[in-house]
Amino acid sequence: MKKADIVFDSRDKYFKSPQGAVKAGSSLTFRLQIACDLKPLGVCLVVKYDRHDTPACYEMCGRASAEETDSLEYTVTCRIQDTGLYWYHFEVLTEDRLLYIGKNEHNNAIITGVSHLHSNEGRWLATQQTHDWSGAQKIRNWPDMQPGSMCTWQQTVYDRSYETTDWIYGGVYYHIFVDRFHKSGRPRIRMEGKTNRHDWGGTPEWKPKNLKIYNNDFFGGDLEGIRQKLPYLAELNVTCIYLSPIFEAYSSHKYDTGDYEKIDPMFGTEEDFRKLCEEAARYDMRVICDGVFAHTGSDSKYFDKYDHYKTGPAAEDKTLQGAYNNPDSKYRSWYYFHEDGTYDCWWDFPTLPKLNKHDPSYKEYITGENGIIRKWLRAGASGWRLDVADELPVEFLDALVSAAKAEKPDALIVGEVWEDASNKIAYEERKNYFEGNRLDSVMNYPFRTAIIDFVRYGNAAGLAETVETIVENYPPEVLHCLMNVLGTHDSIRILTALAGVDLGPDPSRAMQAEIKMSDAEWAQGIRLLKTASLIQMTLPGVPCIYYGDEAGLEGYKDPFNRFCYPWGRECVELLGWYKKITQVRTSRSVYRCGAYRTLAAAGGMYAFERYEEAGGDGAAPIITAANCGNVQQHLPLEGNWRDLLTGSAYDGTVAMFPGDTLLLEKI
Repeated sequence: MKKADIVFDSRDKYFKSPQGAVKAGSSLTFRLQIACDLKPLGVCLVVKYDRHDTPACYEMCGRASAEETDSLEYTVTCRIQDTGLYWYHFEVLTEDRLLYIGKNEHNNAIITGVSHLHSNEGRWLATQQTHDWSGAQKIRNWPDMQPGSMCTWQQTVYDRSYETTDWIYGGVYYHIFVDRFHKSGRPRIRMEGKTNRHDWGGTPEWKPKNLKIYNNDFFGGDLEGIRQKLPYLAELNVTCIYLSPIFEAYSSHKYDTGDYEKIDPMFGTEEDFRKLCEEAARYDMRVICDGVFAHTGSDSKYFDKYDHYKTGPAAEDKTLQGAYNNPDSKYRSWYYFHEDGTYDCWWDFPTLPKLNKHDPSYKEYITGENGIIRKWLRAGASGWRLDVADELPVEFLDALVSAAKAEKPDALIVGEVWEDASNKIAYEERKNYFEGNRLDSVMNYPFRTAIIDFVRYGNAAGLAETVETIVENYPPEVLHCLMNVLGTHDSIRILTALAGVDLGPDPSRAMQAEIKMSDAEWAQGIRLLKTASLIQMTLPGVPCIYYGDEAGLEGYKDPFNRFCYPWGRECVELLGWYKKITQVRTSRSVYRCGAYRTLAAAGGMYAFERYEEAGGDGAAPIITAANCGNVQQHLPLEGNWRDLLTGSAYDGTVAMFPGDTLLLEKI
């Protein structure tokens, strides 16, 4: 049989309306086209609710298709009451077979299974029907294709419990690794076991000492240094500063928290943080903190493996001492200790003891009325980025979000999730991040991966599929505040990812330290980064600039992606580009919450349009187009358009040569 015998496209309003994720209580209409040659006796929509063990079936009504003379059109309308995930496919009954209709990797409807029927097995359509997805009765066993597999379509249903964080819509994130961004010039403090570097821009220490990596070298970046550079961030049109962890900790990266209640003295004071937030607001910027709640440091007041915190009140009251050396510590239940004296670690790092997020006292400490979440929101933060959000149990995450929203109704909560977060399962638990009472959004690594694959290798179809999947699966409120990253402190620098030598999945640190981009590779990287950032800046969601990417920093994995910002040595060409493209982005309302559609995705050519749907503010549509292939491509246009990058005017079909990019606004 040909694929064209049965047609369904979940991303086309003709076949499914409304599009994408829907609110609880919505009605959905599905339409399926079936070739007359198949002689269908009956057609059903089969639905599996993620929280139920059995599927439900809805008979579809058929008639001659108005669109195709040689096909029949089957429709059904269903009401969806409960939030969560639903998985659906279609079943077509013929005289001798039952056909299972699912999707392939490109969202095309295909016949994914065939059952040959015996006498009387065709009577299944007569079962009582109901059009309430969450209450429908079981009528047959689920076929071999499992919910969430490549063969079934996903439907996300949500009901938002909190105020929409629309202050970030249409904006620009800027991610700062504090120690490496800018030093204020204040006298630097000296601390035992830590090295103060005086070679700003030097290679971070990477060689093990005594077989250990300490991350204890500091270049001097601090909160006051960030405050001094707010005018620079304003020139980049930044609207939200995302800070790497700022709380007291041994390392330079601060993911080994020592005291959630204090700013690390290397970075400044609580007053410095308050001043940064206050002055940022004068530039229409907000600040969000990095929340590391899956583990602490072994050298922390809570764990205190090395007895560094037996001072002050802890010297008198043993219950205030760290959990490692004191079974009577009030923090003891926060960790997982074993009879042999060992303890559970995060990813087997002994310096990062794993926290018991189910422990009531820990939960209260972080999410209570006077807990850590509220403390720093009161101090001026506008939200939190949650480190390894997958490792936070649902009940803990619910309490965290509830505390944040109670303190600041528009607080932004963004989770670190590397995959499609709409259907994420971690630790045998469906996270349901987007039901409406959990994360506002996530870090969008799928876009990063697909953009690199397109810009470096020309995979336009892969990028389009990734974008369309996210647009389809995420609620619009989530979509419009996605943190769209190209580089982060956990990934190789985007310039290196686009044009550097591919060292494979697990290169040695020595190799990463040694290899630098050649002049030709660096120049190629600048050109490709312009293309990548153009796409990043104009896709749904909010672009995030990792400090120094806009200046031309290169580098492989940690710590080589954490070099100091090259003040005075920036790539002027690239920096000028970023200032221009962020200004275009933040001055066009269509990028706040405009709709998306793919215009071209083949032969190394990717083009898409952002436009206002009915009821919008009348913003002009804008087309982003890039040819990352090896041959000339053509972009057909209707009407008159102006390139926002060059000012050139276009109408009709535009020829695009390899390497060409366009950002066209309709006149």
